[in-house]
Parts: sequence; C-alpha cells; structure tokens
Amino acid sequence: MDLSIIILSYKSKLDLQRLLPSVFASETKYSYEVIVVDNGSNDGTYEWLDTQLKDLRFKDLKIIKNQNTGFASGNNLGIRQTNGKYILLLNPDTKIEKDTLEVMLSFMDSHSEVGISGCKVVKPDGSLDLACRRKFPNPWNSFKRLFLLSNADYNLTTIDVNQEMEIDSVMGAFLLIRKSVVELIGLLDEEFFMYGEDIDWCWRCKEEGFKVWYYPKTHITHFKGSSSAKIALKALKWFHEAMWIFYRKHYKNQYPFFINWLVWLGIYLRLGVLILINAFKEKPIVSR
Repeated sequence: MDLSIIILSYKSKLDLQRLLPSVFASETKYSYEVIVVDNGSNDGTYEWLDTQLKDLRFKDLKIIKNQNTGFASGNNLGIRQTNGKYILLLNPDTKIEKDTLEVMLSFMDSHSEVGISGCKVVKPDGSLDLACRRKFPNPWNSFKRLFLLSNADYNLTTIDVNQEMEIDSVMGAFLLIRKSVVELIGLLDEEFFMYGEDIDWCWRCKEEGFKVWYYPKTHITHFKGSSSAKIALKALKWFHEAMWIFYRKHYKNQYPFFINWLVWLGIYLRLGVLILINAFKEKPIVSR
C-alpha cells in the first residue's frame, strides 16, 4: 500500500458526503486506503458510513468507531491501523482534486529529504487558507498575529502563494508524512486535544533533520471550521490551551520567568476577551 488516508470525523456526515467521492475519484497510479475514525458523532455519521461499505466506489474504506478523545488521539487511533508508506491526515471538511494524490506522492517519492509536505489549501472563495504554510509560532510573531492582526511573520503573506518552499509547518487539514518519519518521531502528542498538534509534529520532524515543504502544484478546498463551529466555546478553549502547551513544550526553558508569565497571561486574557465577544456574535470566533 502506498498511502493511508486518515479522516477524523465529528458530526461530519454532510462533509463526508462531499469529500469521500472526491477521494475515490482520484486519478493516480498509487494504491491507497481510506480510514475514517468517527469521534462519537451521534448524528448518524457512523451509520451512513457503514452503508457506504456496500458501494463499490468505496471498496478500500475502513471505519473505526471511537469516542470523542480529541484530534490527536483520534488520528493516532487511525494511524495505528495504517498499511501505507505514506500517511495523509485529511479533514472531513475538505474536497480534493483528481490530481492531488498523484502530484503530492510523486513529489514525496522524488524528494527523500522531505518528511512532511502540504499542498495549497484554498477556501471556497478561492483565497488561500493561511494556515497551510507557516513559521513556528514564537512570542513575537504570535503577539503580532493575535493582537496587531499582522500575519506576515507567521503566515508568510508577503510571498507568492504559488511559490513552493521549505516552511516550518503545514496544517493538519492536509498533512502528508512518511510512515518512516512517524516511526522515528512518534505519534501526534495527545496532550493537544485539538489544534497545535500539527505544528508540534512538524517541529519534531525538523528536529530529526527532515524538511517540511509547501508544494502548491495542486490544491484542495477547505470548507473551514464546520466541526469546531458546532462546539465553538470548547474549540476556542482548546485553541488557546494549545498555544500554551506548545510554548511550554518548546520555548519555556529559553525565557525567564516574567516572559513566560506574560505569555501565559496574554493567551488567557485573549481567551476571556473572545468568550465575551462571542456572547454577542451570531457567528462565533473559534480560531484565527
């Protein structure tokens, strides 16, 4: 098996009805399997998936029924069942192009120095989903992004979106990794319930000397936030907790106590402000 595609779903039946046909319509020479881990949806998602096993288009579909143990934990459950040389984390609220798998796997086959790669990710309006190519967050670029609303340092917004390049991190909505790299760096860190685990995985990949690469020769569409919007308050909390977990894990020992305290205070003050703002918004803010 060349590729194992892991799709973690949470109340994502409508999203899967759009995504799965696009996956199985892929035009590629590579063999692949699709593993859907349903994280306790309780909305008929698992039952609908079960009926799809009778559809000959979906003959390589596997379903794992799970409780909602979080993004990292749910994906790890699927990763443990993989048979592929490569593993692709793919969000249910996406749609891939017919050439996406072919282009990305061909790229990885010809670039052994790359451990993780991601394609261009666009929103339904055609604009770039900025999270698909990022620097690692640090106190300065995070402050500018979160409080000054400047993305240039973090999301590389001054660089042409069609320029392929080495980056620090791709996004978990489309993250292609070698299974050999997973065996070297370990599974996703389950201390992250949701958000941040993709950046941490990329950090650990680069620590071992592999490159992380943005390859925009193909793209997917990301209908962003459909799962998190269903649990906006919890998702907002997990988003900010992930910031602190990542900082504590990778930066805390580099800075004096008062800097660490200011970072912690800034993260949770921002959380409090956004909870207050969301109380008056029809469409709540989850992450940005």
